[in-house]
Amino acid sequence: MPLPGVTGVDHVGVTVPDLEQAHEFFTDVLGCEYMYKLGPYQDEGRWMSEHLGVDDRAVMRELRFYRLGGRAIFEVFRYEASAQQTVPPRNSDVGGHHIALYVEDLDAAVADLRRRGLTVLGEPTTSKGPSEGQRWVYFLSPWGMQCELVSYPNGKAFDHHPEAFD
Repeated sequence: MPLPGVTGVDHVGVTVPDLEQAHEFFTDVLGCEYMYKLGPYQDEGRWMSEHLGVDDRAVMRELRFYRLGGRAIFEVFRYEASAQQTVPPRNSDVGGHHIALYVEDLDAAVADLRRRGLTVLGEPTTSKGPSEGQRWVYFLSPWGMQCELVSYPNGKAFDHHPEAFD
């Protein structure tokens, strides 16, 4: 049974090394709307470990909120913590992740990323099987977070013939 009342994704939280660099990425590159900021937060007790799973001495310096396309919200943190990992996990690492963004014109979006000097991983890939009709490519944020651009303007094979894939 699914979790009662789940209706969708509310937000994605991301920890970054530099909030100004992240602000430029989220607003200028992705086109997010900056909403507001909170912080700093720190606690002398065990609140940080009990509620956030971080070291009790960690300080969340600032938290900024961004909205994309009137829907998805990114919660962008900057922490200071002892033994903080500063290298983002790869997709193959436990906890690895990426943010996938839908674009209408994949080639134009890739050209724009390259013009901005962002790292694009390989060339766009054309999907097969249930995802046929989709093209995608990974790219890196300035601090190394993995992102993906996805486009399927005419839908995917699964959208047209779901009975063919089980």
